[in-house]
Amino acid sequence: MYLTIRHDTSYRYEATVHYSIQQLRLTPASGAAQVVRRWSIDAPGKLDATFDAYGNVLHTLVINKPHSEIQLQVSGEVDTIPLVDGLLRDAAGPIPLEHFTCATRLTEADAAIRELAASVPSLASSANLIELSEQIVQRVQYNPGITEVTSTAAQALALGNGVCQDHAHLMLACCRARGIPARYVSGYMEPGDDGSATEASSGASHAWVDVWLDGKGWISIDVTHAAFASEIYCRLAVARDYEAAAPVRGRRIGGLEEHLKVSVTVSAQMSQ
Repeated sequence: MYLTIRHDTSYRYEATVHYSIQQLRLTPASGAAQVVRRWSIDAPGKLDATFDAYGNVLHTLVINKPHSEIQLQVSGEVDTIPLVDGLLRDAAGPIPLEHFTCATRLTEADAAIRELAASVPSLASSANLIELSEQIVQRVQYNPGITEVTSTAAQALALGNGVCQDHAHLMLACCRARGIPARYVSGYMEPGDDGSATEASSGASHAWVDVWLDGKGWISIDVTHAAFASEIYCRLAVARDYEAAAPVRGRRIGGLEEHLKVSVTVSAQMSQ
């Protein structure tokens, strides 16, 4: 599948910002699931590029002159590769698998999460992971505006409402509670002609998980749709949770109230 992606982000401030720094994980890498054909980021300043600890492309934008807005424009084309039952052909990666069994603030398991994790007797197969995903979306209805980016998996489960980020964090919490490595994935998905995918993701931005199964490798699971990630997905970054994989994170001096506007479009056509 050939995906064409456009992602516009606009920050406007009520007062002058005197200094800001933004970390951008907005650049996909070629791998077993995709080949990046073209990609660009238009930003109001120089972008310093490096890689973070997880191997994600990381750009840093520093603006040290007065400003009242920041506009970021991302665009590109990615050729995606079909996965059989979500199986990535990548190696384990640069981080020891044990790192992905450790809970984070957002994925700490409480008694309710441990009970949910035990609702599926075994997590040794791809089918088991889909079954657990189904349990999660039954317990946590997709409902934007209830949780925040700072909400934990336990809070989303208690509320019974959340978005794709919350579903991903719950899956991570359940897997880690059972000692199974799992990592957060941020990226994009093509919403489809009927728009059903759009209703279960933030526009075309999305979050899902990779779960490590011994003897197989990383299995990529879209928990929100209780399905394997496929060729309609473009991967941006992986980490232990949202906080380490967020597309944009930053700090500023000044500005008072911030007004954020995000527009994401993803279109697909069959690869030649």
